[in-house]
Amino acid sequence: MAISARTEFASALNQVCSERGLEPEVVLETIKAAILAAYRKDYGEAGDIEVDLDPTTGEVKLKEDGKDVTPPGFGRIAAQTAKQVILQRISEAEKSAILSEFGKKVGTVVSGMVQRVIGPIVIVNLGKGEGVLPPSEQVSQEKYQQNQRMKFFVKEIQIGPKGEEIIVSRADRGLIEGLFRMEVPEVNQGIVEIKVIAREAGSRSKVAVFSNQPGVDPVGSCVGQKGVRVRNIIAEIGEERIDIIPYDEDSEKFVVAALSPAKDIKVKLNKKKKEAEIIVPEDQLPLAIGKDGQNVRLAAKLTGFRLDIKGPTQPVAKKKVVKKKVQKTQKIKKEKKSKN
Repeated sequence: MAISARTEFASALNQVCSERGLEPEVVLETIKAAILAAYRKDYGEAGDIEVDLDPTTGEVKLKEDGKDVTPPGFGRIAAQTAKQVILQRISEAEKSAILSEFGKKVGTVVSGMVQRVIGPIVIVNLGKGEGVLPPSEQVSQEKYQQNQRMKFFVKEIQIGPKGEEIIVSRADRGLIEGLFRMEVPEVNQGIVEIKVIAREAGSRSKVAVFSNQPGVDPVGSCVGQKGVRVRNIIAEIGEERIDIIPYDEDSEKFVVAALSPAKDIKVKLNKKKKEAEIIVPEDQLPLAIGKDGQNVRLAAKLTGFRLDIKGPTQPVAKKKVVKKKVQKTQKIKKEKKSKN
């Protein structure tokens, strides 16, 4: 409840409480506690001291057993303490409001600007608040410079050395999903669903998409006309490659799609063990495996199957070769006998 007086102290108190959503009684009690602490610091421990704070004028009196024990000149100390308490409460209220606001944004993508770099940690200006980009959430291929504008994934609010911190990420796969929501209306509206994402940040991602609405091409929607939508997303994440593939409830078909751009793949699934034996033509092996095994590694993350890739076997061809060698040997032996 606001203090109904027009003094300077009351006006300041009401304004602070109104702007920051604080109750005057809470602030007044905090001021009283701070004034009592200031008194004991300067004048030593005393008996049962009561702080009498006038909510209209801000005048302070200290009483012990009903007697006024306010030291001479203590009013100045009390006023200074009251000011510090109010400023502190404002700061705490602002921080609490910011954390509350960003708590609702956890799991979304926001715009930010690199404010400063402190050793391995990057501090990001998010507008109303500051975000922390720790090394574990950074992309090794990226260099973060002051005043650089980027998109960030709000990962969580966690306790840090200075209290609660807004943790943001550039490496989380949530950044990819958030960018698709921002760039592709069908994803944002739920017409196209992103089922699963496998990502190696800064290098390559595989995104499985699905739509149960007739006539909607989920892959085409995400790629966009002439690839404009996916290009915009790639430009935001530093030219990281993105493979968009159709999700399929049929595990065999999904594994085949996940191993694209490799073609003519044969799959033998063991659903109980979540394993799959993949037979790939010789000319498709490099594509299926990928550079340093990246393609098959991402496909395994995407599908949840352990993928064992093999080249084509040729048991029939081997038997024919062996048979021809035997026939040739028998022919030579017959020729030698006939000469003898």
